[in-house]
Amino acid sequence: MPAPRLHRVAVLVLKGAKPLDVGIPAQVFTTRASMPYEVRVCGATPGLVTGGDGLAYSVAHGLDALAWADIVFVPGYRFPDRDDPPRAVVEALIAAHDRGARLAAISTGAFALAATGLLDGRRATTHWHYTRALMARHPLVRVDENVLFVDEGSVLTSAGAASGIDLCLHILRGDLGVAASNHAARRLVAAPYRSGGQAQYVPRSVPEPLGERFAATREWALHRLGEPLTLDVLARQAGVSPRTFSRRFVEETGYTPMQWVMRARIDLARELLERSQRSVEQIAADIGLGTGANLRLHFQRILGTTPSEYRRTFTRGE
Repeated sequence: MPAPRLHRVAVLVLKGAKPLDVGIPAQVFTTRASMPYEVRVCGATPGLVTGGDGLAYSVAHGLDALAWADIVFVPGYRFPDRDDPPRAVVEALIAAHDRGARLAAISTGAFALAATGLLDGRRATTHWHYTRALMARHPLVRVDENVLFVDEGSVLTSAGAASGIDLCLHILRGDLGVAASNHAARRLVAAPYRSGGQAQYVPRSVPEPLGERFAATREWALHRLGEPLTLDVLARQAGVSPRTFSRRFVEETGYTPMQWVMRARIDLARELLERSQRSVEQIAADIGLGTGANLRLHFQRILGTTPSEYRRTFTRGE
């Protein structure tokens, strides 16, 4: 069988780069037998790059790595609202995008992508502390303050540093499938998928019981996706009224309870399609959707493809 295609990843370290932002893609995509990725850490020029938080980085590659890469990560950096990156960096990012590479920003790395003009007219996000500054500096960017990451196809952005993990796992899901993404999440001891938005982390004058209030209920539901899961059932498990549960759940996750359950079922279907030989009808019964026709309908609506085509895509070459 043919080996999986090797994905080439460049992590672009700019002056003032935040250490966690740099480390996340470098660790998630680090070269190993189970991961068909090669990672190169680079800067505007090879050599020492002064970072943020008292650290510096010795990088072996310059901007030539952007001409080599399939995915370019731009970690966040200090004072992104003061000056754009050097012109050579901006031009190299544009050239990489024009060549077909995906550009992915972590936290304030979104400012570097915005400086290229590639985010104009597109949705994007950044760390909550800098969303207003991004709007002011780049008014053509449609800044979304309430999400952990945004995927616009060839350009992707994420919120604060930890959201970089969510973005990397999202990229893994698209490249290698749910099973590989879940394996990477277990290795990182991270949640395979966080559906909440970054609004829950913004300071409030009056603290509200949002955030992870219903995390235990979601965990409970994930182990019972094959069973009937109605709004009343979930609210009873959470110990609140259905009306309160529904309102708070949307505030916490951005989805209604039933939308969240359906997406969880489709994610489980994806993993079963990748890792088992069970038929579409069997999988539909396993995940609580009843019939293959029902599974195909929701699979197409959420993912834009069919279960059979998805299985062919993520089992090819195995």
